[in-house]
Amino acid sequence: MKTQARDRLPLASLLALATAAFITILTEALPAGLLPQMAQDLAVSEAWVGQAVTLYALGSLVAAIPLTAATQGVRRRPLLLAAIAGFVIANTVTTVSGSYVVTMVARFLAGVSAGLLWALLAGYAARMVPDHLKGRAIAIAMVGTPLALSLGVPAGTFLGNLVGWRMCFGMMSMLALALMAWVRIQVPDFGGQAAGKRLPLGRVFTMPGIRSVLFVVLTFVLAHNILYTYIAPFLATAGMGERTDLVLLVFGMASLLGIGIVGVLIDRHLRMLTLASTMLFGLSALLLGIAANAAAVVYAAVAIWGLAFGGAATLFQTAIARTAAEAADVAQSMLVTAWNMAIAGGGMVGGVLLDRLGVVVFAPVLMVLLSAALIVVWASGRQGFSSLP
Repeated sequence: MKTQARDRLPLASLLALATAAFITILTEALPAGLLPQMAQDLAVSEAWVGQAVTLYALGSLVAAIPLTAATQGVRRRPLLLAAIAGFVIANTVTTVSGSYVVTMVARFLAGVSAGLLWALLAGYAARMVPDHLKGRAIAIAMVGTPLALSLGVPAGTFLGNLVGWRMCFGMMSMLALALMAWVRIQVPDFGGQAAGKRLPLGRVFTMPGIRSVLFVVLTFVLAHNILYTYIAPFLATAGMGERTDLVLLVFGMASLLGIGIVGVLIDRHLRMLTLASTMLFGLSALLLGIAANAAAVVYAAVAIWGLAFGGAATLFQTAIARTAAEAADVAQSMLVTAWNMAIAGGGMVGGVLLDRLGVVVFAPVLMVLLSAALIVVWASGRQGFSSLP
């Protein structure tokens, strides 16, 4: 009986965290599917509305580390509720705002909430379970990410075309409000760190393995975002521009499979899974580079890419949580910052490559980045990507 209790996952609590991740990703990505409607309603160009995603990422980038460091001593559930409340407020303002400037301020504040929430989620999930289940718990908490990308964004885009973009953001506010009640009732509370146990940012950054994980996050996610951000022009060059939605659906479905595999194996095979994900992504880039004109190869390559990327957030967050131990929340905030730097960098680097050299250089650039990530994972040994014995 005791063994069964130790092996039982608190699914209701973990699924509440997964819903928080779902709301975070959907709030970030939804404007991309609703650009024409938002641009017309706010009387600006689609390019200006596109900055809604940029400002969201910027909010996360600038807020994650300072907010997490400043709130180390705060009890975890009230802090989690405050982060979710940020989405209620930001999405409500977005719903009713007729001003482009006010809408962009709301998007920045939503990004601030996201930066704090992402820093909390993995550590929160890990504290609910014994050591041998921490990876699986984080995987469940992260399942909202591929669900939002593969199902939430297409569904939100369809719903926006049906009932209007404002209704979509209004529904997101209601979902976040319901989640606050769910968290208050179901998710356990944990104390913040005592003053004597808090480590300064510099000390956490120099802990063995932390910089290795952050480097891999930066290179892997940068490679992903170069391709994901500019997948439409890449496919257009291959004569598949009208199939972008289907290609992204294949990516999303494969991502769900990827996070399922990672969730089952991660607790004992973290390093092997990270190596496999990086090599699979590299294989996908190679296939896209040598046979991008063959539709069957493109679909296969995108499926491999989705399989590799689906569990990536879980792998990286588990790695940094194990490496940082009691300083996990601060380390997670560094991971959030690196992740958002890679998102912004993917847009900028991919744009420069597209304008100056064309999509033909995407594959070799991705392979260089992923090779660097693979070398660091391989060399990290027990510092950064260690597996449980």
